Amino acid sequence: MTNPVSSFGATPTPAAAGGGDGGLRKAAEAFEAVILRQLMASMRQAKLGDDIFGSSATDNFREMADARTADSIAAMRQFGIADMVERQFRGQLGAPKGGVQ
Repeated sequence: MTNPVSSFGATPTPAAAGGGDGGLRKAAEAFEAVILRQLMASMRQAKLGDDIFGSSATDNFREMADARTADSIAAMRQFGIADMVERQFRGQLGAPKGGVQ
């Protein structure tokens, strides 16, 4: 007899399912990533000269690389934007402040 797939793993916690504490943290990191993408796009627009290898394909790959870099930087939580957003929403929700410094 076979077991259902859901019985093999642990039951997902609300944080793993995107809700609870992990959901707020992920949303705050995603917001920080959006801000960092906009910052990087603004820096790219302020170029000092013409790009000799410039093409639309190069621009597309550069945008994808910038988005990936922004996501990585936001995950490190070094800018503090995600922490401020998380702290503000945690205060409005009345949730405990565990994990945010």
